[in-house]
This record gives sequence, structure tokens and C-alpha cells, in this order.
Amino acid sequence: MKNNPRKVLITGGLGFIGSNLAIKCQELGMDVTVLDNLDSHSGGNPINLDNYTADIRIVSGDILDYELLTQMILDKDLIFNCAASTSHGYSMREPWLHSDVNSRGVINLLEAIKQRNRDAALVHLGTTTQLGPLQYRPADENHPEFPTDVYSATKMVSEKYVLIYAKAYELNATVIRLPNVFGPRAAIHSADFSFNNYFVGLALQDKTITVYMPGNQLRNILYVDDAVNALLTVTESSESVGETFFAVGDQHYSVKTIAERICQVLGGSVKMVEWPKTEKVIEVGDVVITNAKIKRVLGWAPCITLDEGLVRTGRYFQNRLGSYL
Repeated sequence: MKNNPRKVLITGGLGFIGSNLAIKCQELGMDVTVLDNLDSHSGGNPINLDNYTADIRIVSGDILDYELLTQMILDKDLIFNCAASTSHGYSMREPWLHSDVNSRGVINLLEAIKQRNRDAALVHLGTTTQLGPLQYRPADENHPEFPTDVYSATKMVSEKYVLIYAKAYELNATVIRLPNVFGPRAAIHSADFSFNNYFVGLALQDKTITVYMPGNQLRNILYVDDAVNALLTVTESSESVGETFFAVGDQHYSVKTIAERICQVLGGSVKMVEWPKTEKVIEVGDVVITNAKIKRVLGWAPCITLDEGLVRTGRYFQNRLGSYL
């Protein structure tokens, strides 16, 4: 690979998952370029690649800039679309922004690939929350989708765009739906960027984590290295083309249990509180997902336990906390 490195573009590459993916690709000998506009509602942080600027090309730009995208995808072998406006709550207050970035931005990327580089492989990040309240459990890739917030709806729509283009124009495109991912380089300063990573930020400051009573709704949680490995695994198999996969953990935990385990490993305490109305209306209940398809088709499986992942996460943030709060 190092004699003929694959050229990779990662949109949203200064964000949590994108930056970890960029580092892994670089370590594997790939020629890596990241595109990011550091939008405050997307969780990107320049410190994420601060030690890799000599090895990873960083371009300041937006997936809403079609002309820029057409230039950046020209010579790429792999394209990972990690760019998104990600806050569930903010999407209800600013739906236009989420629609632009998460839907129109994906159309821009697909059109650029269709027009200028049909040989590129595209991996698009989806989310488990696009399902909405579950009609059966464990949910699989055939589960109906009735999202309860604008962010999840725009991710659902953008996934369908990817699958339409893959079929209609024979693009090499795959969708990976991810659950609550945690780990190093996450945005831990705000609940807008996943509750579990916000809990980590509070615990690292020895603060109180508030959980809405009774906190027994189940969530799927995945360490970021396992997420990255799933994204890379799909690029190695032709059986992934035009497919959607849930890359999720084997275990499901209640929100209360997640908070308690975070505190046990990293510090802080847990306090149970009443549900605010704004959160209650978009709550989906239990999120119980199966990863049977990706295990069967691609042989991927998660490797890092919740506790081990929390230990690694704490170790990363120990001397960098000020750069993430």
C-alpha cells in the first residue's frame, strides 16, 4: 500500500469520527486529505489533528461549496462523508441549516462524484436515530424509519440519496449507520454532540451528570476505534456496494448505567431529574439494534468494551482537557 497509497478524502475530518478515521488512514499509509469548515454546530476541533498536520492535508471548506468538492474528489480513491450538522435539539431550532448541510451537501458530493470521479468509493455515515421509535427489537436494516427530530430526518433522507445514486449511476457507495460513539477527540463540552460524550466531559471535570428519570431507556454504544474499523472494512469488500449496515455494539446499556459506569471510571456523580418538555418530545425510547448483517457479510465485530473504552478515553483527555471544554 505504501508504494501506491490510496488517496482518501474525509469530509468533516476535523470532527470526532472524521479525525480518528484520518489518523488511522494515515497510519495505514494512505494519502489523506480532510475537508472541514469547523462549524460550531458540528463539533469539529483543530486540536484533533494538531500533531498530524505534516502528514495530513487539511483544507478549510464546506460541502455546500460544489465547485470546491468537484476539485477535491478528482483524484481520490476513497471518500468518507463524515460532514454533518449533528445536534438533535439544535436541528429543531434551526431546521434550515441541517437540511442544507445534511441533505443538500450530500447531493453536492454525489453529483461531484458522478460528474468527475465515478471510480471513487464513497462511505456515508448514517445514524441509528433515523429509525425513530422501534416497532420491533432488535431492529435491523429493514426496520421502518420514522425519525422524531429534524437531524435524524435529514440523515435518513441523505442516506436514501446515496443509495439512489449507487443504483442509478452505478456508484461504489455504502452507508454505515452508527450508534452513540464515544472516545478520544469527541466534542465533550456540550450535550448537542451526543449525551455519552457530554457525560464524559462532565465526569472528567468531576461534575454531576443529570439523567432524566428513571433513565432506563436502552442505548447502543460503540468505541470510536471500532467505528473506524467498520468504515474501513466496507472499503475492502465488493459486497458492501449499494448496501446499508448497522455498525453497532454487541451490548445495550441504559442511560443511567452508562452514566454510572462513566463516573466509576472517570469521576463525577449521577443525579436523577425530571424530563424537560423539549427533550421528552423527541425521545425515542429503547434503541436496540442488531449488527448481524455486517458480521455476516463483512466479518466486522466490535472489540473494545465500554470500560476499556472509557479508560482509553480518560487517558487521551487527561492532559488535553482545556482544549475540549
